[in-house]
Amino acid sequence: MRQVEKYLLKIALLLGIFIMPFAASAEEIDMGEKVSKFLNDTGFAQLFAGNWLCLVMIVVACVLFYLAIVKKFEPLLLLPIAFGMLLTNLPGAGLFHPELFDGGHVHWANFTNSNNVGLLDYLYLGVKLGIYPCIIFVGVGAMTDFGPLLANPKSFLLGAAAQLGIFATFLGALALGFTYAEAGSIGIIGGADGPTAIYLTSKLAPSLLGPIAVAAYSYMALVPVIQPPIMKALTTQKEREIVMKQLRKVSKKEKIVFPIVVTIFVSLLLPSAAPLIGCLMLGNLMRECGVVERLSKTVQNELMNICTIFLGISVGATTTAAAFLNFQTLAILVIGVLAFGIGSAGGVLLAKFMNLFTKNKINPLIGSAGVSAVPMAARVSQNVGQEANPGNFLLMHAMGPNVAGVIGSAVAAGILLSFLG
Repeated sequence: MRQVEKYLLKIALLLGIFIMPFAASAEEIDMGEKVSKFLNDTGFAQLFAGNWLCLVMIVVACVLFYLAIVKKFEPLLLLPIAFGMLLTNLPGAGLFHPELFDGGHVHWANFTNSNNVGLLDYLYLGVKLGIYPCIIFVGVGAMTDFGPLLANPKSFLLGAAAQLGIFATFLGALALGFTYAEAGSIGIIGGADGPTAIYLTSKLAPSLLGPIAVAAYSYMALVPVIQPPIMKALTTQKEREIVMKQLRKVSKKEKIVFPIVVTIFVSLLLPSAAPLIGCLMLGNLMRECGVVERLSKTVQNELMNICTIFLGISVGATTTAAAFLNFQTLAILVIGVLAFGIGSAGGVLLAKFMNLFTKNKINPLIGSAGVSAVPMAARVSQNVGQEANPGNFLLMHAMGPNVAGVIGSAVAAGILLSFLG
């Protein structure tokens, strides 16, 4: 029996030696095809095959990285936007599919095939459905003190005047050939409120979401550069030196009642603004009531940070080469800075006008803080005021129009959505 086993083993070895060259040859042919397929499927091959515009967008993403990390331009959102832009423009990665959201609608039927849906497609649903901006507004409300606004109700008017940039830019965008919905989305840049701009654009003109978000947050970061020349050009040295009286102390009861009253009044007057105003005031009520401190801290920190990450990456995902590299994007960037400038000027000019009729003069510099860049715009008013008069302290006075601008931009978005949605 052992002898038979030895013979069988020898035969198997001989057959193996005879077949091995043919098997090796077949394996080489298979491996060759696999290597060729692998090389053709790489992003490098697709870049050289005509997707060079993706390379341009990767460079743009790197520029945004530089602005966020080195120049510290709104890094908390500009950095995630830049990374989303990088991910969506990597050829072959398949992380985002614009066709799933064609025509401004979510094509839910296509989400059933998971092979045709990328990670960023799922994350973008939070933007498209208006979830992320509203949650961020809860956090903004929890971090906002409306005391200066309640102490000086005139601030409401200054915050409203600063929204002039939104509606003036809306008309300008129409003149350039944009549709009503697109013009409304571009105009909201003048409010200097990133979440509001994203919320409105996702509803009216989702194809412009990437450029508008980049423009809105870039100009918010440039508040200290854009606003001072406008403020100085529209005011005299004497006006900039005006010292305002100290604000009265606002009671806790007033601070608790305020968010409830605003939510009811604005939501009944303008139901389309209810999601933003409601979330903003919910956060503020959590802050002021004093009985849900743990929830208030959560929405200010963990919840808001998580949503900021998802919001930034999702918005960046919409900046595909086709959507970003066109005349519209350039027009949006130019019109956006005009919107911001007009909004800043509107608050200053109204303050000057109010001084014609009021006994207690208003320093016009606080009017520029009516845009929603909290608290940066208020700090700029303080800095320019102290340049003119080192003993002048305008920060708390400027915070009134500043937080009024947050409410004003949300209301403006509700008006545009009501008329154009």
